Amino acid sequence: MRPILLYGCETWKITKKDEKQLDTFQMKCLRRILRIRWQQRITNERILKISGMENVSCEVRRRRWNWLGHILRREGSDDCKTALGWQPEGKRARGRPKTTWRRTIEKERNTAGWSSWNATKTAARDRNKWKENVTALCAF
Repeated sequence: MRPILLYGCETWKITKKDEKQLDTFQMKCLRRILRIRWQQRITNERILKISGMENVSCEVRRRRWNWLGHILRREGSDDCKTALGWQPEGKRARGRPKTTWRRTIEKERNTAGWSSWNATKTAARDRNKWKENVTALCAF
């Protein structure tokens, strides 16, 4: 179930609503697998501890940042790296901006303490340090 659910999750744009839906689905599946009925009143944290798993939303976040580190370590002429820095031209439509993958990453990047993409790129060069940063980022 988990590999099928998480296939390609590195490229998803995720909102808080999406995270909640993923975690709800995971809990529903785990409760069914462990044969826990709603009358038993067992918390989600306890179910995760029993199963030895973590929330799917944390896994998605970790995979996304691991993939981003992989992209940032690539050569300068790589298509993925070029697409990461691409800025659309022209005016955008009125109203609230759409949630995009890049905006999701930028919001998480600012929470992690990297103020710019250059700071993120220099952090990604050291693979071991990057993994520590990703673990710390996904801990909260």
